[in-house]
Amino acid sequence: MKIQLDPEKELSFNDFKTQIIEDYRIAVLSRECSILGRREVLTGKAKFGIFGDGKELPQLAMARAFKDGDFRSGYYRDQTFMMALGLLTPKAFFHGLYATPYIDKEPMSAGRQMGGHFGTHSLNPDGSWKNLLNQPNSSPDISPTAGQMPRLLGLAQASKIYRHIPEIESALFSDNGNEVAWGTIGNASTSEGHFFETLNAAGVLQVPMVISVWDDAYGISVPAKYQTTKENISEILKGFQRTETEQGYEIFRVNGWDYTALIHTYENAADIARDSHVPVLIHVRELTQPQGHSTSGSHERYKSQQRLEWEREHDCNLKFRGWILENKIAEEEELQILEKALKKEVRLAKKDAWTEFLEPQKIEQKKLIALMRALGDSSPNKAFIERLTNDIIALEEPLKRDLHSKARKALRYVLGETHPAKEALLNWVQEYRTISQPLYSSHLYSELEGKATNVPEVVPQYDSNPEMADGRIILRDNFDLLFARHPEALIFGEDSGTIGDVNQGLEGLQKKYGSLRIADTGIREATIMGQGIGMALRGLRPIAEIQYLDYVLYGLQTLSDDLATIHYRSVGKQKAPLIVRTRGHRLEGIWHSGSQMGALIHLLRGIYLLVPRNMTKAAGFYNTLMKSDEPGLIVESLNGYRLKEPVPLNLGELCTPVGRVEIVREGTDITIVSYGSTFRIVMQAARELQEVGIDAEVIDAQTLLPFDIDHRTVVSLQKTNRLLIVDEDVPGGCAAYLLQHILEEQGGYQYLDSAPRTLTARAHRPAYASDGDYFSKPSLEDIFEKVYSIMHEVRPADFPPLS
Repeated sequence: MKIQLDPEKELSFNDFKTQIIEDYRIAVLSRECSILGRREVLTGKAKFGIFGDGKELPQLAMARAFKDGDFRSGYYRDQTFMMALGLLTPKAFFHGLYATPYIDKEPMSAGRQMGGHFGTHSLNPDGSWKNLLNQPNSSPDISPTAGQMPRLLGLAQASKIYRHIPEIESALFSDNGNEVAWGTIGNASTSEGHFFETLNAAGVLQVPMVISVWDDAYGISVPAKYQTTKENISEILKGFQRTETEQGYEIFRVNGWDYTALIHTYENAADIARDSHVPVLIHVRELTQPQGHSTSGSHERYKSQQRLEWEREHDCNLKFRGWILENKIAEEEELQILEKALKKEVRLAKKDAWTEFLEPQKIEQKKLIALMRALGDSSPNKAFIERLTNDIIALEEPLKRDLHSKARKALRYVLGETHPAKEALLNWVQEYRTISQPLYSSHLYSELEGKATNVPEVVPQYDSNPEMADGRIILRDNFDLLFARHPEALIFGEDSGTIGDVNQGLEGLQKKYGSLRIADTGIREATIMGQGIGMALRGLRPIAEIQYLDYVLYGLQTLSDDLATIHYRSVGKQKAPLIVRTRGHRLEGIWHSGSQMGALIHLLRGIYLLVPRNMTKAAGFYNTLMKSDEPGLIVESLNGYRLKEPVPLNLGELCTPVGRVEIVREGTDITIVSYGSTFRIVMQAARELQEVGIDAEVIDAQTLLPFDIDHRTVVSLQKTNRLLIVDEDVPGGCAAYLLQHILEEQGGYQYLDSAPRTLTARAHRPAYASDGDYFSKPSLEDIFEKVYSIMHEVRPADFPPLS
């Protein structure tokens, strides 16, 4: 469908005149930051630089169309856009480059991400939401190419949810769904699957999303002919173009150096997306990279002289300048005066930022020098200490690392000495670590009172003769209560809607709550995760359902690089309390039946990883997470949906504690730790062990991230003095993780009278059918014989060899 420009929306020359000089000011300011930023990297003050030079003009046009309440999900070249909205100053730009670890100076991530990664603050100091409608918003950037795309889908879908579900309290988040989600991506990164998956899903869902493709014809050194069919992303996406009778995308092409065309294009794209909830793709072509891809190399190595000359001629800032002069909007002298002032402004901002970056270290450097001199005067190793002291004095631009490292080395020279100077230095080292470490390690999880690990346990309550029901019924009825009490809660996934999920845990709920809240999706796990992340960033409480545990691997990059790090990389300024629901364990066959826990516990730090042994426990975890504001992944036991469980009287209220184990069976001879579906086999083995005189204490881990924050396992070891961990993960996987926690973090090694043991699945994926399961994973007999062998070593007379 051809779009006609609305004459009433076209900017008059006078309108242009009021904004053009300001736009040119921002363009030049941003370019000067890029130029000086590159120099700072090459001189060693910054570690790495990746900048937005060559992309200034389209970002100015995007900023003109962007409104308060809108959200950006972009990548690391959007500095001009952020400056145009007043979200990034030159000084903050350089603080980001230097990795200044203070949020008031480096508001994007307090130095936790390299420069070029942007985000805004969605939360008040107490963790409550700000009014997101009163500010421009940016989700926190990530570096992985196209990784920003899945969350973009959810940011846009939130507007659709708010528009069509009036029961949700939206005062802080949405004005009838009139917000647009703006995505930016480099043309080479459109080759990634995340881009295509997001593009397709947004076309299906029809959400207010505008994707800008910045096309400079290269992906680092690789030209477009190796990246994209026909070397033209908008050309090959023509099939997505909407028509008079079919939904789809509106697709625009515009040259990145054409100011007036860019302004018109972005205003029209915003109107289409905002008013009609139609996704838009803008292919911004003929862009350049004046300084190459990044500070890691020079583009002169891989671009021809002809291409370099073309880039110099088509530099968008140069074209903009020429257009201003040609239309007599400003005179040459006026522009020169402005450009000179902006160069000075950026130089001063750079200087101020570097001074502010060094100031805390300079203060501590003086303190440390005084302490070191006192230490030298008090020690027979004065000569060695003086050498270190002089090294500290010689540091003109000290880093925290430099100071702390040298102070710790100095302590080696006073081993065995006792005097006040040593004590003073030791106190400084400890205090400096205490102060500095959180600057780099805080906010992996919430640090507020409402965090999930603080939600108190609410145990299930039962009649004296409770009704027995399939586990799926307990889940379904608990979900029903959750959705009734939380209008902002919604669930979506493959087969989640019409049939109520493959195991009927959502049976009948779509009919009750509607197809937007209980929704089916296509087969596209990465963007299912992205839907959840984006909607959670905008105040909704989504539950993203992944049909089976091994399908989580399709969305693992999105979970690991994005969801798990949002709270950390924004230093607690953004939150995405997404719940991911899946099922796994103990099915028979290579697929849907193994355990990926060894991978997940390492890749998902920042997300709670919860492994309930039955559906009552699972229901309790959903209730707990809904009371907190943090993300969690819940793995339901795949073979537990048809097993009978007593029905609690307090469904919707019961809460399973996060980070706390449960001692399900007390014993005196050995502690066995397990979780999930395997736990039932362990309990059966414990009963059979009792028959031969072995009294096993059985502990359900319940949560893997975090594990046993109360250290109850080590208390059990103090009684039993023996440990076995049973897990259906591969050798060296989750069992090794649990063993490290128990022996090292809890100090459990000191209470053991026997070597700690693990019993895991074989190193391969489980083979098919019941025999495959039996010979691939720990069986009841395996558990029995492993425990028996441990007790044989202790008391061979009481427990003679089995064979």
